[in-house]
Formats: sequence, structure tokens, C-alpha cells
Amino acid sequence: MQTRATVWLDQREIGYEVHPYEQDPTAASFGLDAAEALGLDPAVVFKTLVVRLGPAPHALAVAIVAVTDQLNLKALAHEAGAKRASMSTVSDAERSTGYVAGGISPFGQTKQLPTFIDESATTCDQIWVSAGQRGLELSLSPNDLIRSLDARVAALATST
Repeated sequence: MQTRATVWLDQREIGYEVHPYEQDPTAASFGLDAAEALGLDPAVVFKTLVVRLGPAPHALAVAIVAVTDQLNLKALAHEAGAKRASMSTVSDAERSTGYVAGGISPFGQTKQLPTFIDESATTCDQIWVSAGQRGLELSLSPNDLIRSLDARVAALATST
């Protein structure tokens, strides 16, 4: 199955695998639902979060953290050189990425946002992220994700 994310990866000749799953529309967490449905350790499934950095004009960025963790907004702001960070509204996230919440991929966004990824990803052989729609994940090397998006790696997560 092709999505904008897989087309983007194909154009850059980056290896990945697509993993469809039956998404539970009542799930409290799309990421934990994906991990459970795919029989994965949730620590290797990562969520793509859109955040606002600093005071006006609020720049948007992407933060990628394991679904088992929460994003530490102070750590992200520090890493991004911003005074503060806050979660984007759903409508701003969807408009800026071109994806629907719960299916936002770090790849193939309408406007490619600066990307930050939690350092825990570098300890994984493969990580899973949204393939650009609900019920569809893709797996790839964290190094390929980091390189292809010019993502900055930092300690961004707080365990829940």
C-alpha cells in the first residue's frame, strides 16, 4: 500500500517495510494500539507529535518519541533553542503535515517541519512510525530516519 510517506521514502531509496493492522477506533492511544495489534514491544513504536516552539510567530516542529513515553516539552524547547514549546492544535498539525491525527508520519509532510527524535530510538535495530494513515505503520532503521529527515537526536522523553 502506498501513502505519501512511502512514496517519499521510495524516492530517496530508503528501505522500509509496511505493516497494516486493524485499528481500534476506541483506542485511547493510536501508538499503543498499533504496538498491541502488531505484537510489538511498545518501546520500538514511535509517535509523531507536532509542537509549537517559542512565542509568536509560533514555528512548528516535529518531535518523535516512543509511544510508552511523554514528550518533555522543556527539553524540546531547549534543544530547539526556543523559550518554550507546547503541543500544536490538531487542526494546525493536520494542516501543516497533510495527515490526519493518529496517522501523522514524519515522512512526506506537506511542509517538512524540523524534526527532533528521542535518543532512545538509537538503541533500536528497527523502529515503527506511522506510514501516513491510521492502521498502517512502517518499520525502518532509526539511522535512516535520522539521516533522511536531518533529525536532531536528544533526550526528549519522560517515561510514563
